[in-house]
Amino acid sequence: MNPSASGWIKKLLKQVSETKYSETETTVFYDKLKQTGFIYGSNIKVVLDLVKPFALTEEERCKTNLLLTFYYIYNQENPKEEFINSLIRYYKSIDDHKRSFFLELFGNNKPDSLLEQIIHKRIHIEDNFISKSFSYFLINALLFVDVLGYHRFLKDESHIRDYVNTLESALETIVFFVIDNKSVKTEYDDNLIKLFEGSIRHKNSELPTYNKAVSFINTPLEKLYVIDLVCMASWTDKIIDTEERQFLIQLKKDLDLDGEVIAESVNDINLFYDEHKQDVAFLSSKNLAQSFYDNSSKVVTRLITRNSKRLIQELSESKEALYLLTQSTQRNLTDEEQKKIQAQLMDIFKSMPSLAIFMLPGGMLLLPLFVKFIPKLLPSAFDDNRIDDED
Repeated sequence: MNPSASGWIKKLLKQVSETKYSETETTVFYDKLKQTGFIYGSNIKVVLDLVKPFALTEEERCKTNLLLTFYYIYNQENPKEEFINSLIRYYKSIDDHKRSFFLELFGNNKPDSLLEQIIHKRIHIEDNFISKSFSYFLINALLFVDVLGYHRFLKDESHIRDYVNTLESALETIVFFVIDNKSVKTEYDDNLIKLFEGSIRHKNSELPTYNKAVSFINTPLEKLYVIDLVCMASWTDKIIDTEERQFLIQLKKDLDLDGEVIAESVNDINLFYDEHKQDVAFLSSKNLAQSFYDNSSKVVTRLITRNSKRLIQELSESKEALYLLTQSTQRNLTDEEQKKIQAQLMDIFKSMPSLAIFMLPGGMLLLPLFVKFIPKLLPSAFDDNRIDDED
């Protein structure tokens, strides 16, 4: 199952239909989802380990978690309408056609293909590859708002766009209230603000007051989610200050929650950050250049790995490209050789649609990474001593 290729939704739904994951109790499922990092905007694994995450990028894990969560909610409500159609109709209902977030997609008349495009577009903060590569934050951190909206939609479709917009505004008020009232702000706080601001879909010039925002949080899942976001906003290097704890206690009262919920949420964020510090973008101190290199390297590595058979075939038919790539592992290529290998590779990319990213504006920036990684990832194509089996 490859969430970057067409047809992944049908394949995933078929795969999970053979499991009993939808029978999981709601709060248990939410806790398992939180452990993946989805609630925190950092997808480390797939919920309930339904899909092995090792071959997936974070973007693909995010797509998988989002769809599995939608499907879980759908099965809890068990509506008559088919899942894919109901989810598309939900997204159409919350789309602001003045800004037309999904408008260009709705001409697609194949439901599963349309939903794949909607999810791909929805999970990103930046939709341009170069922008994404230079950004610490690629994945929308407020995707659970979409899930809560879909949950509401399955129960009551009326005013669903207003519900989603108001929920976002309420979360923005509460989370930023916590950050704004910190006595000392750190780089973590600045990064978190950027992440949330980039994730908010509907920018409102006038936010609700704290009391109005809290009054809007009513369902059990809404309450769990807002507590986790507040703990995320309160966290600073494994410490939640006294003032912030007082705020959490007040929020517990305002939301009529058990004290254990707060304690568990604090513990969960500490455990997650402690275990996955190197994998959470806004805990990193990387500069923009390092961020670009790391993100681009992941993209190029994935492209080479997933197109390995075709690349080996194409390279075997281009002796000059194979020779120059081999030489690049032993010495620096001359300027003339670099131009030759770029021209050779561009010819190969033209014949492989899945590598079209290299043909896009800015794609040439990735070529040096391609040249660097391909001998390492496809060693058999460069092994002079390899003996092929004879028929």
